[in-house]
Amino acid sequence: MIVDSTALPEQAVQAIIESAFQSAGQRCSALRCLYLQEDVADDVLTMLTGAMDLLRVSDPWDLSTDCGPVIDAEAQAGITAYVDQARIDGRVLKELVAPAHGTFVAPTLIRVEGIANLEREVFGPVLHVVRFQADQLDAVIDDINATGYGLTFGLQTRIDDRVQRVSERVRAGNIYVNRNQIGAIVGSQPFDAEGLSGTGPKAGGPHYLSRFCLTPTRQVPGQWNREMQDLPPATKAQLGQTLSLPGPTGELNRLTLHPRPPVLCLGPGTEAVVAQATAVTVLGGAVIVADGHLDPARLTTLGGFSGVIWWGDEKTARVLNLALSERDGPILPLITGQPDQGHAMFERHVCVDTTASGGNAELLAGAE
Repeated sequence: MIVDSTALPEQAVQAIIESAFQSAGQRCSALRCLYLQEDVADDVLTMLTGAMDLLRVSDPWDLSTDCGPVIDAEAQAGITAYVDQARIDGRVLKELVAPAHGTFVAPTLIRVEGIANLEREVFGPVLHVVRFQADQLDAVIDDINATGYGLTFGLQTRIDDRVQRVSERVRAGNIYVNRNQIGAIVGSQPFDAEGLSGTGPKAGGPHYLSRFCLTPTRQVPGQWNREMQDLPPATKAQLGQTLSLPGPTGELNRLTLHPRPPVLCLGPGTEAVVAQATAVTVLGGAVIVADGHLDPARLTTLGGFSGVIWWGDEKTARVLNLALSERDGPILPLITGQPDQGHAMFERHVCVDTTASGGNAELLAGAE
């Protein structure tokens, strides 16, 4: 999460507390690294440490509990050892006291120089904080993107242009503006990620169901063209566009489709390659055609593609799948049936609490 100098500090601190410490920080979407603009860092940290003092670490059966235990003793030991080392290094800014009995870890705030210092995810109530100068915003985004991970990202600002600029540059599947970054709602906030964090399409989104459908193992051009003619007009119109999703008054939810890197079409055979390329391009994607003339071993290092389509024999499919599994970086699929929207395009969701900037502009515009 990035908090700039224009953010409402009370709102930012509430979002930070919820995102970092609810569920003892054991959420895939939890806040792990907080960037505070230097101009407001001292004030926000004063409010944040004060808010941490109000957290109750106790039995989750008690409704007054804010932070419960971590999942098991192994997790507790690993997180505690990490915090112990940070304390030895003099980097612990704030630490609560955990109950003596149970697998509790006290909510902790740790200073780091940047997100690159986080060599692994600490899956618990541990928040890392970084200070940055106003002119370093682009460098901060570059550092975040350089990790290769992109599940959730938070931004606290009241500058509309900054919302646009940052949401276009950050490579994360879910971007939350002026609110917490946990607890995605099905239908309003489709949930998945980019890069090393997920493969898409988004859970709870309009293109998710197709990933669970059984598709034929082979398609020919004529059959695919007939199927495209049978698609509902609304589906065709939505390809490549931004969708406004339903949500509560005062909240804006938008789902945008972006082309993935090309899909590698391996056939086998010219007819299959043509059908594969047609299927992907109609869905808005790009293709690279190899027509089966590719040593599967090259898939372990070859770059510039987002998946492989193969409609041939199962033995070759297993070899291709094994080669893809040995790659470093994001998981790439072997598509043995008809490609779907998620294979051609990736989805990015942006959720904005519009009340943070002084009111719901869309609601006001619609008033008599």
